[in-house]
Amino acid sequence: MKIGLRGIERMVVQSQDLASVFGNIGADVVLTHRVVLLMEQAPRNAIEKCVADKLMNVGTMINIRHLAATPLGSKVWAEAYLKCVDGRRMLFDVVAYDEFEKIAEGENEQLLVSVHGFLDREQRKIGKTKSI
Repeated sequence: MKIGLRGIERMVVQSQDLASVFGNIGADVVLTHRVVLLMEQAPRNAIEKCVADKLMNVGTMINIRHLAATPLGSKVWAEAYLKCVDGRRMLFDVVAYDEFEKIAEGENEQLLVSVHGFLDREQRKIGKTKSI
């Protein structure tokens, strides 16, 4: 992975992306959780062609500030810039915009892991799952 890799993810705000759908009555603007998802996907897009076959990347940290509301139907995009690589860990600056302004900014950390090891750990947890 090289410092400076960039990725982008785009979307148009749909009704299922609205804060009002999740309990914020009258807030027909994009939900912060949806902005976070967008800001997680942009780093993945930056490195997808660089990840070796038996590896995958997983998000391990995201820290953002949601700065502005974005209404239904707006075009939104997130941009990611790889600023630090430390072994298997990659740290990205992430910024999201709508058609009018910057709507969020922050950092996202991705970690390269073995697909086999990741799936093996998941299966062990599934075998130990208890009812809540």
